[in-house]
Amino acid sequence: MYLDAAKKQEIFGKHGKSNTDTGSSESQIALFSYRIAHLTEHMKLNRKDYTTERSLTMLVGKRRRLLNYLKDRDIARYRAIIKELGLRK
Repeated sequence: MYLDAAKKQEIFGKHGKSNTDTGSSESQIALFSYRIAHLTEHMKLNRKDYTTERSLTMLVGKRRRLLNYLKDRDIARYRAIIKELGLRK
């Protein structure tokens, strides 16, 4: 599997407060970004996989909503996570 428990802890440790910090916006955004990158690569090879395409669209929407929430609450944290992950906005 592409996303095991060790990889999740690594993502949470890097972007969250600790390895077990699964609830912070930054850690969730980082996890969604990792999953989006994986599904994007899958979609490049499997153009007609419409179920994965829908899942990818839903993940992008979830990440966008979390980013909007973070931007409204704390603009400094928003700018930091955008810069760290290399997202466009």
